[in-house]
Amino acid sequence: MEKRIGIIGIIIQERKDAAPKVNEMLGTFGELVVGRIGLPYKDRGVSVIGLIVESTTDELGALTGKLGMIQGVRVKSLMV
Repeated sequence: MEKRIGIIGIIIQERKDAAPKVNEMLGTFGELVVGRIGLPYKDRGVSVIGLIVESTTDELGALTGKLGMIQGVRVKSLMV
């Protein structure tokens, strides 16, 4: 299966509980990540993470699916 470039947007609403789980999951799938930016958005009470990945659609689906199952986390992705 062909690897493609993708973007993943992650919003963390429950930082104290969810952030360690998100970081653990990103470490597990670390070989897919090309770049990462993370910002606390204190006015909204959330943290925002943007990822650039190179992966197959199956790998992207596995990562985003597992992230989306974490309480307090919302995930959207796009592949080109």
